[in-house]
This record gives sequence, structure tokens and C-alpha cells, in this order.
Amino acid sequence: MKIIGIDTSTKFLSIGAMDNHGLYEYDVELNRMHSSLLAPGIKRVMDALGWRACAIDYFACGLGPGSFTGVRIGLAAIKGLGLALKKPLVGISSLDILARNAVSAYAGNYAFVIPVLDAKRGLVYYSIYKKSGGSLERVAPYALAALDELRRKIKPDSLLLGDGLSLYKEQLLSSKRGLKLLDKDHWYPAGRNIVILAREKIRKNKINDPFNIKPIYLYPKECQIKK
Repeated sequence: MKIIGIDTSTKFLSIGAMDNHGLYEYDVELNRMHSSLLAPGIKRVMDALGWRACAIDYFACGLGPGSFTGVRIGLAAIKGLGLALKKPLVGISSLDILARNAVSAYAGNYAFVIPVLDAKRGLVYYSIYKKSGGSLERVAPYALAALDELRRKIKPDSLLLGDGLSLYKEQLLSSKRGLKLLDKDHWYPAGRNIVILAREKIRKNKINDPFNIKPIYLYPKECQIKK
């Protein structure tokens, strides 16, 4: 089984690939250049692995929340590939992808994981995950919130990560005792986690077709593009 997954919800382009022989990733900081470098990035990964697009079984994509433009660019690319090649898609919340960095990048003890992304306008995207063995269980909805609301919701003994910490680290650390920060190198979605989570969804038959996959937008509708 061959899977390629992407996430374009942050300033990073994150690409993951998986087959029966291994797990591969390509993560690069692009800032606002996703539209011009996404397709070459996917091709670079496939060329390095010697894969042909028609041989890929599933395409996966981070659905947000995150950069409105970035999410639309990534989802449009994956939907196009799915339609052209008649392949199923797997949609994954970008917060789920980010939260999983805690499993692979932190060896210390923690009870909860809280990814925090900068949503602009003084707001953050976040959710809360409970550690369960070597996996995470989401125990709160995906949310768009003011900082004070997040501070009230933070649980003790939590591990925090995400680019929202670059703005609000001190305020969040003062919210509860026992809070920990994941290293800054792990504040963005990792390509390998996209395909790991995609594989889990495939095994549970939680797949999409290009016509029913939708982004996760948490801003009110009046802040989105109107038809």
C-alpha cells in the first residue's frame, strides 16, 4: 500500500509518504509560497522514491484549521489528484497531525497534549488530547478561542506545542502548574504523522472521495469567502 499525504495549514509544507517498506517525510519552511512549490514538492518526493502517481493507493491531506489560503491550496491539490487518478482521499485535522508530534518527539511524562496554533486577530486554534498508552485520544472539540478561554481550559500536567507559543508562551505557562513545552523544532505538522494517521483511518475504513472531503474552518462564516 502506498500513501502520500500533505499539510499546508502552516508556514511549512509537510509531505509524508509510506509504503510496505518504510516511512518518508519532506518538511520545508515556505511561508507564503505553497501555491508555487506544492506540486514540485510532491513530484520531488515521488521521484526520490521512484513512484508513479498512478501507483499511489491513497492521498491524504491536512484539513486545517490553520492558514485559510494554505488549507485551500493543499486540499485543492489533493482533490485534483484524487479526481484525476480516481483514488480515495483521507482527510485529517491539522491539529491531530500536530498533536502526534508529542508521541514521537517527547520522552517525558505528561497526561495531556495541547496543540496551539496562531489564528491571528489575537485568537488561537487548539484542542486537547489525553495520553493513552502510546497514542492520543482527543477529549475536546477543535476550537477557535481567545487566549483567556484557552487558559481556563488548559489542564495540569499538559504538554504544549505549536506556533501559538511563539506569541503566548508566558501567558499559557502561568495558567496551571506542571505545564511543559515541546521543543520549537516540533511546533509544526510533521510529514510522517500525516501518513501514520492516514493509515489508521484507512484501516477503520474512514476514507473520503473528492466530492465529500471538506476543510475545517472555525472562523465565523462572515470571515470566509462568500459564494
